[in-house]
Amino acid sequence: MQLDFYKIGTINEEELRFAVISAIYQNKWVYVRQKDRTTWETPGGHRDLGEAIIRTAKRELFEETGAVRIEIVPICDYSLNDSSGKRFGRLFFSTIIELDQLPDSEINEVNFFEMLPRNLTYAEIQPRLFEKTIEFLNAKEGS
Repeated sequence: MQLDFYKIGTINEEELRFAVISAIYQNKWVYVRQKDRTTWETPGGHRDLGEAIIRTAKRELFEETGAVRIEIVPICDYSLNDSSGKRFGRLFFSTIIELDQLPDSEINEVNFFEMLPRNLTYAEIQPRLFEKTIEFLNAKEGS
């Protein structure tokens, strides 16, 4: 598996197949657990046909966490190249201002962490996305 990062705009938005959202609520990182898993993952999911990628990010964040008021910005695009081929996604950062009830979905639990949880669904990918988010936040603080 190979994971590569790109500046926003390098990849044509129509090629972006999924959105992943590094999110913070009350100064803690937000991770979700699907009903059929025991591991944690960053909120996110696949883009619907004809949907703008920012809309995908907002929809997935609501569906997987119940977030109803958010601030959200893109961080970067990335590609994942594995046995399924090369696929593109966009990484976002969101501050969740208000949570409501978790909608009926594949998500069983939302939890809040001081740092990246150990028991991750995508252990090869999520730590690198987390690092990219931290780099983004550090650069934002420095400007």
